[in-house]
Amino acid sequence: MAKAMPDQKAGEAATASANPLEFHVYGPRNLPCTNWRDLLNSRWSNPSYRRMVIACFIQGAYLLELDRQEKRDERTGLAPQWWRPFKYRLLQQLVDERDGSIYGAVLEWDHQAALSDYIPFRPTRAPAAVVALRGTLLRAPTFRRDVVDDLRCLAWDSLKGSVRFPGALAALRDVARRFGAGNVCVGGHSLGAGFALQVGKALAKEGVNVECHVFNPPSVSLAMSLRVLGETAGELWGRARAWIPFVGFQPAPDSSGGNSESEAMASLAQAGMARWIPYLYINTNDYICCHYTSDAAGGRVTVAVPVDNRGWAGNGAGKAGVATMLMVSKGPTKFLAAHGLEQWWADDVELQVALSDSKLIGRQLRSLYAARIAGR
Repeated sequence: MAKAMPDQKAGEAATASANPLEFHVYGPRNLPCTNWRDLLNSRWSNPSYRRMVIACFIQGAYLLELDRQEKRDERTGLAPQWWRPFKYRLLQQLVDERDGSIYGAVLEWDHQAALSDYIPFRPTRAPAAVVALRGTLLRAPTFRRDVVDDLRCLAWDSLKGSVRFPGALAALRDVARRFGAGNVCVGGHSLGAGFALQVGKALAKEGVNVECHVFNPPSVSLAMSLRVLGETAGELWGRARAWIPFVGFQPAPDSSGGNSESEAMASLAQAGMARWIPYLYINTNDYICCHYTSDAAGGRVTVAVPVDNRGWAGNGAGKAGVATMLMVSKGPTKFLAAHGLEQWWADDVELQVALSDSKLIGRQLRSLYAARIAGR
C-alpha cells in the first residue's frame, strides 16, 4: 500500500475533525459561489440556482439556533458559512422573546464582501434581502415552542396566533419598505414554510408582493379537513336538491356569477391582479406536504412537465394560476429524507412543474382573492 503524503494526511485529519454540518461537508457539491462572472451572466436568473441558494440560507437559519444552543460564537459558528459564499451577511436575527430561541434570519447583500471579490454591484435577480425561516428543531431548548406552533398549524391551519408571526411579518415588511418589494425574498422550510407562506400572504393583502419560496410546507390540518368535509357535504346536498322537484318561488340566478375559489382565481387573472405567486417545493413521499398535490377527494390533480438542467420548465409551465408548484420526480423516497431540506440544494434532484392549480393552496389563499376582488 502506498504511503500517504503529509498533505494528504492533514487533509484527511481536517475532514475527520470537521463538524458534519459545515458548509463544505454537508452543503451542495457543485454549486458555484457568487463571483465577478455573475455580472456578465447572473446565475441568479436560473431558477434551480435560486432554489438551491435560498435552501442554503434557510439551513443557515437552523444553524443560528444550533450555534446558540451549543454556545458557538461569531468566529466558530457554523451558520455564516451558509450565506457568506454568496456574498450575504446577517442583518437581523428573529428571536422568540419567550425563550430566546432563534427562528429566523434576515440576510442582506454584503457590498463590502462583494467588492473584495471585484463585484461592484449586485448581480441581476440577486435579492437585496432574504428572510429565512427555519422549521421544527427536535432539541430540548426550543422543542416545546416549535411543537406548539406545529399543533397550532395542525388544529387551525393558521399561525397568526403564534408569537413568532408578528415578528416575521414585521421583519419582512421592514426590508420590503427599505429595499423595495421586488428586491426581497422570503423562504422557509416545514414549519418555517408555513410562516413564510402566511406572512407573504399578509403582505400581499396590503398590496406588497414579495417573492416567496416554501419547502415542504405543512398540508395537514384538522380545520382544513373539516372545511373540506363541509364543502363536500354542501356539494352533495346541492346535487340531491337538484333531483327533488320544487314548486313555488325560485330566486333569480345571481348575475354576479359563482363565488368558488376557481372563479375568483379566473377573475383575478383576467384583471391582472393575481401577481403574488408563491413557489411551493413538494416531495410527494413526505406525508406532511403531499396533500398539496391532491384534491378534496384524495385524487391526483396535477399535470407536470419536467424541469431542465437550467432550471426552466417545458412549454406551458407559466400557466399556473395561484402558485408555482414544483414536485420531486426523482429524489428521496423515505419520509425523513423526503421531508429534509438538503434535497433542495442537491445536484441530482429532478423536479416537475405542476400545471393545474392545487385546491389546497386555492383554499389557503381564498381570503387574498376575496380581499382583492372586494377592493376592485
